[in-house]
Amino acid sequence: MISFLPNFVVIMLLVVGLGFFNEKVTKITDEIALMLYSIIIGAVLLAVAVFISNRDIQIILERIQLFDLEKYLMDCVLCFMLFAGSCHMKLWDFERMARQVGVLSFLCTLLGALLYGFSFYGFSKLLSLNFSLPVCLMFGSIVAPTDPIAATSILSKFGLPKKISFLMEGESLLNDGVGVALFVCFSGIVRASHGDNVLIVLLREVLGAAVIGFVISALCIFVFAKTADFHRKIFASLLAVAAAYMLCEIFSCSGAIASVVCGIMFSTVRRYEKSIGQVEAMKHFDTFWDILDNMLNSVLYVILGLSFVRILQMPYVMVLSLIAVICNCIGRAGSLALSVPALGEIPEGYDWKYFTLLFTWGGLRGGLSIALAMSTAPMLDVTTYRIVLGGTYAIVFFTTVIQGLTMQRVYSWISGRVAALRSKSI
Repeated sequence: MISFLPNFVVIMLLVVGLGFFNEKVTKITDEIALMLYSIIIGAVLLAVAVFISNRDIQIILERIQLFDLEKYLMDCVLCFMLFAGSCHMKLWDFERMARQVGVLSFLCTLLGALLYGFSFYGFSKLLSLNFSLPVCLMFGSIVAPTDPIAATSILSKFGLPKKISFLMEGESLLNDGVGVALFVCFSGIVRASHGDNVLIVLLREVLGAAVIGFVISALCIFVFAKTADFHRKIFASLLAVAAAYMLCEIFSCSGAIASVVCGIMFSTVRRYEKSIGQVEAMKHFDTFWDILDNMLNSVLYVILGLSFVRILQMPYVMVLSLIAVICNCIGRAGSLALSVPALGEIPEGYDWKYFTLLFTWGGLRGGLSIALAMSTAPMLDVTTYRIVLGGTYAIVFFTTVIQGLTMQRVYSWISGRVAALRSKSI
């Protein structure tokens, strides 16, 4: 067994070293840099191992491949990442654009999952892949939600208009929970095809998770509200999300939904604490979760990049990755185009065409999609699971690196076209 400390040192060395190099030299967004440079390092090591028979290189590659990304995501960090994202949601801020945020978070995510699922199902039939429609719809729910870390960290640096940036951030914060709920529904249908009762599965996973998240959070919030020590407040929040996630694992409920419920409840209490003068304590609370969230995501982007070594060795990886990316573009663009009429007034003078294009290219995916894809292993055969995981990897890479790196140019072109439309209408 590989010990924890050497792995941690190597990963943190990459996080710090690559981040420092990017800060001083390339100056691109940190999340993109960490993933891109990690992919390059993994690819170089793979190429060297193929062309140069060096035992040391082989050992390094073996260590990379032995790193259990699924264990890291599902057992170590997913609950904290989801809690941090939902805890920082300022639900009261959404009131001024509640309709638009609601449409994008709920309707658009649902339509995106359906469109992706049907598109991939069509391609699977053309390629004679053994994919059922429920599995394809489950795949769609995995890649439908946009990533809040990408939205807040990557897109916020491009100088987007305030309302557009608010919509992207609001959508990504809320549709995590929607995506998880859709995933639970479609995965329940997949399990039902294996003999499980779909209604019981859905009630247990969704309702059971919500109850566990609520009860555990309520107990920990009692301590959170009564103690004057800000350290203990932070410890109470850590205990709440970890305990809720652990209980969901024991009772076969959705730990992701319980984590989101915990985050929303602590977000509400956090606002109340600030309103009664606990500003300094809440500042420490916010700082802790911001640092933890950034560290966990930085580590995740590095591991995702290095893990491409395994994905590159999968059969038909290029064809399947291309199909996955095409279906993602179809699902995202189609869901936005269908949702625009329900938005009401489109902010910043955008018409439906340029709004759809901007939000399609700004729909970045991240760790949640990878975590959901990995959680399908027990319900899928090995070949199907590898295709789902490989396709999810491809979408995360394409949206984070390719779309992330070109977002500034795309936005500049779109803003120029929108400005021209405004001048014509005057």
